[in-house]
Amino acid sequence: RRLSRRPPLTLLDVFQLRARRHPQKPLLLFQDELHTYGDVEERSNRAAWALWRRLGLRGGSTVAVFLPNSPAYVWTWLALAKLGCAMACVNCHARGRALRHALEAAGTGVVLSSPGE
Repeated sequence: RRLSRRPPLTLLDVFQLRARRHPQKPLLLFQDELHTYGDVEERSNRAAWALWRRLGLRGGSTVAVFLPNSPAYVWTWLALAKLGCAMACVNCHARGRALRHALEAAGTGVVLSSPGE
């Protein structure tokens, strides 16, 4: 039923609906950090605003994301989805030729990474 909806219901739609209905409900547990739906919604909104304002990202842009597994990966993905940007996931363990190939295949001039990468 959800797939037949026009336009289709996306994961972003489902997340935002849950964030509105249950902002205090736990969403992510990472090590000793607990993030609620409301926390992740707020952080993804801030990230989307910063990416739009500082990098000029707009719908239709593709962004290579070179981040380790962490909560920031989730709100970065949501922020890009809110902007209408495609996310090219790059393995954070890739180095050398493999990394170069992944970035070239992404076809983007924008790479988001953590300071350690």
